[in-house]
Amino acid sequence: MEPTADAWSLTDAYLTEVLIGHDPALEAALTAQRTAGMPAIEVAPVAGKLLQLLARISGARRVLEIGTLGGYSTIWLARAVGPAGKVVTVEAEAANAAVARASIDAAGVGDRVDIRIGRAADVLPTLVGGFDLVFIDADKESNTIYLDWAAKLGHPGTVVVLDNIGREGEIVRDDSDDSKVIGTRDGLRMLGEDPRFDATALQTVGAKGWDGVALAVVL
Repeated sequence: MEPTADAWSLTDAYLTEVLIGHDPALEAALTAQRTAGMPAIEVAPVAGKLLQLLARISGARRVLEIGTLGGYSTIWLARAVGPAGKVVTVEAEAANAAVARASIDAAGVGDRVDIRIGRAADVLPTLVGGFDLVFIDADKESNTIYLDWAAKLGHPGTVVVLDNIGREGEIVRDDSDDSKVIGTRDGLRMLGEDPRFDATALQTVGAKGWDGVALAVVL
């Protein structure tokens, strides 16, 4: 098969069918998000499952998510932390948070999720630390701010996941004037240079195109 965007999407669909299958609650969350007119920028199903597995593998019981959108990834994380766990998720837009709240509650994990509404840069200083996993999937221009707070609110061993680091390969351009690319490059550089992190990154292709994810642990 030719390595085209269509082939990537077909392969993602195949992996989703084989490894994840039909999930009414997650599919309903996506439908609610689309109906509300939110952009289709949530993680792909296989990436949602990866988040869930990372949380389970690390034994995470307190998770911080920066960027709720429609609550799709939040549901994956809330399932991972179990009945005694907690996900604190930060969303800048109140309308998005309302849609997410309804979907999270309908998925049966509402009691595990605390949605904080406001700009993450304002909300994060108000949180109590001790998070076991931090998932960053918000405005890329603020990546370094969010990574700094991930370290402050985490502890040695906290897993940090920074999404959307591939950006169609534009991250190799040091002359880019795209603020998202600049923010992504700054975040990656911080992960490589800041002594609080040990990190790597992977390119990905699939239903969401050519992108990637950075994985780090707080030292």
